[in-house]
Amino acid sequence: MGLATHDDGRRHEPSTRIIDDAPWQKLRDRKVSDREALLNTRPQWRLKAPVPESAKDVSHLSISQLTDREKEIVHCDATSLVQRLASRRYTAVEVIHAYCHVATISQELTNCLTEIFFDEAIARAAELDRHLKDTGEVLGPLHGLPVSIKDHIYVRGYDTSTGYIAWAYKSVATKDAVAVETLRKAGAVLYVKTANPQTLLSLETNNNVFGRTVNPFNRALSPGGSSGGESALIALHGSPLGIGTDIGGSIRIPAAYMGLYGFKASVGRIPHAGLRGPHAGMEAIIGVLGPLARSARDLSLFCRTMLQYEPWLIEPPLLEIPWKQSIVDGQSIPKRLCFAILWDDGVVTPHPPILDALQRTKRALLAAGHEVIDWIPMEHQAAWDLIVKLYFLDGGEEYRELQVNDPMVPQTEWIMNQAPNDGKPFGIRETFQLNQEKETFRHKVATHWNETKSRTTTGRFVDAIISPVAATLAPPHDTTRWWGYTSYWNLVDYPAAVFPVAHHDARNYTPPKLSADFVAPGSPRNDIEKFISAQWNPETYDNVPVNLQIIGRRLNEEKVLGMLNIVDKALDRKVDTSTVSTLNGQPSPDA
Repeated sequence: MGLATHDDGRRHEPSTRIIDDAPWQKLRDRKVSDREALLNTRPQWRLKAPVPESAKDVSHLSISQLTDREKEIVHCDATSLVQRLASRRYTAVEVIHAYCHVATISQELTNCLTEIFFDEAIARAAELDRHLKDTGEVLGPLHGLPVSIKDHIYVRGYDTSTGYIAWAYKSVATKDAVAVETLRKAGAVLYVKTANPQTLLSLETNNNVFGRTVNPFNRALSPGGSSGGESALIALHGSPLGIGTDIGGSIRIPAAYMGLYGFKASVGRIPHAGLRGPHAGMEAIIGVLGPLARSARDLSLFCRTMLQYEPWLIEPPLLEIPWKQSIVDGQSIPKRLCFAILWDDGVVTPHPPILDALQRTKRALLAAGHEVIDWIPMEHQAAWDLIVKLYFLDGGEEYRELQVNDPMVPQTEWIMNQAPNDGKPFGIRETFQLNQEKETFRHKVATHWNETKSRTTTGRFVDAIISPVAATLAPPHDTTRWWGYTSYWNLVDYPAAVFPVAHHDARNYTPPKLSADFVAPGSPRNDIEKFISAQWNPETYDNVPVNLQIIGRRLNEEKVLGMLNIVDKALDRKVDTSTVSTLNGQPSPDA
């Protein structure tokens, strides 16, 4: 049996013994009770009045009880925040107090947190303040920056239940994940872990340990998954920067559903060792660890920091490729780029607001002097059929074993029903064949990309693809049915960054005029498209963000983030350092 922990990191014996065959509800109740007890140690940070269950948009409530200075702090992006900490505009202690306050309220509004360690965080922040005062130097590039951590990533001394009843109280980490260790070296302050779904193989965030996480813009809708606790917390200003993981869209989908920035690198660039999840050692499809944030520049801040400490020296599978910030800043990126728009993947046409966002982005890029052509979709259904086999090489056996006393939540049941081969493991020779099919497919996609050279006027193949992140905006709970817009790029191992374009307002919604750019098929092409097409109603998706993704060639992470900056500039997006127009009668802080 594992040991529970105080939020200051000290271990203690659980108040009652966990019996292995105890009903899962009792363990859930105790896990939730332990979390609430920690939050209740600071009642001043709780909401002063209950929020009706009927309230859908609760996004404004997370900062409703903050002082003007606290609001200024939590509206900074991570890059601005580390600058202000270094210049001593803020102390690390006041910054972590502000974020713990908002995180507490965010939990009440969305159920986004799992493990709480506020006391440890405050003590660490005080150490950092003393270090800066005594030496005049910051400890590292993230000195004093609060960073939230997805639940299945190891944080030394804290439980790693990963949404599984079988692992709750039995998975206290004895050491940090490599990325977490790097964050500590860089001076970051860790204070919470965030919710992920049962199995992790889900674009919804729901499990039997902590329950369902909801979307703060519309609580009838999903926050995405599997990094949905991260997306909800960051969207509510409860974290300036969080780390999630992505094996089929699990960073990009929650970032998109919350209007955030998110980044999935190619395998081998960003530290990934030290995660608790099923299928450890499975290398047919490898997930990646990456950031969710409030600005494009925070994505490169995270990647630059991760590679500054040479993680390949302690994590052998990593490639020794130092971060090239000059490329992110525009060096070696042509002034005139060619982007390809993926309007439709040939399986499911995206809902109208997403097509509208593609059209708006196309026009903005053309107006900025870039070339834009259509991306011809290639075998997206075949890609899904292949990747789902690679997800389930064991036929789903480990998932089923872990859930003997842990009932499947709806999205787990859905993905388990996708298991191929009648739920039986693939044999060794079959696995060899599937790996060969994967490499053949990757070669076909690379060739397909190279062939775009014949359709551009730049003399080069397209520099990047602009694509939907999903076929819908944040959907009603338990209704995700198509991952093809994200999992495709996991299969070919291409880096992709998610960025916001708009916010859907059902009251003022006008269907886009798309005929000059894209003509949708007249009728559903398959059962999945029939289901998703029938979902579309402007009212259903009221008040949620509209995001897209930009995709580049394998291991071109810096170029993708550099091109993301160019797209952001074309869309005239400003860094959101503060959404408060005036604070104490003074102009809002600049970046």
